[in-house]
Amino acid sequence: MSDDTIQQAADRLFKAWETGRPCDPVRDLIGDAGVDGAYAVQEINTKRWLDQGRRLVGRKIGLTSKAVQTQLGVDQPDYGMLYADMDVAEGDEITLDRVMQPKVEAEVAFIMGDDLDDERLTTADVMGAIDYAVAAIEVVGSRVANWDIRILDTVADNASSGLYVLGHEPKALGEFDPRLCGMVMEKAGEPVSVGVGAACLGSPITATLWLARVMARVGRPLKAGDIVLSGALGPMAPVAPGDVVEARIQGLGSVRARFAAD
Repeated sequence: MSDDTIQQAADRLFKAWETGRPCDPVRDLIGDAGVDGAYAVQEINTKRWLDQGRRLVGRKIGLTSKAVQTQLGVDQPDYGMLYADMDVAEGDEITLDRVMQPKVEAEVAFIMGDDLDDERLTTADVMGAIDYAVAAIEVVGSRVANWDIRILDTVADNASSGLYVLGHEPKALGEFDPRLCGMVMEKAGEPVSVGVGAACLGSPITATLWLARVMARVGRPLKAGDIVLSGALGPMAPVAPGDVVEARIQGLGSVRARFAAD
């Protein structure tokens, strides 16, 4: 894949983000360059957003479900960038024009207390660097029309990131079990997703270790204060105008996302 083709793919996704009009998939442009090419596309838009003044505040991990990895033909998760303007305060309404084709996932979010800038990190390094955890709802979205995505499209599209809502019950490691914590996500009192920490690559800690190593290797290491959305604990669910989604994670309390009626 030529530099021009990388730029074309980045421009296609960036225009969709700017205009709010979904675009065609970009996998046709990325082609044989594979996942590395898709991350090159993501990095172009990361630099463009940072140059425009967006503030990088963390990362999200996607594709932490083994079933989804198998479906997409990959053997590892993916990652995307989190920016300050993606944060939604709990209780604030989310207008549906803020995220294209929104869906919701319940996750454990970690807030880092120390930098992790060595790709030779261990599980103990990661656990020692985590300041606290909270329940989170990620509002994922796709700039690609009709969610017609494969692995190259979602990686290039900042891992289909949208917005996120953090819960208000911070817990240190040791106050909850990241691997065995159960999750239920409801709309109007009806469950729309259930899961457990172990569904997230075996443990959200394991997923965060993977991320921290990769981030150190590619030159964007996790820093103290960064947020890590460690991956979905259960299937994602669609949302519609007026929906109120509540996720409860054992040991971390609950978090809500409210969507405007129109």
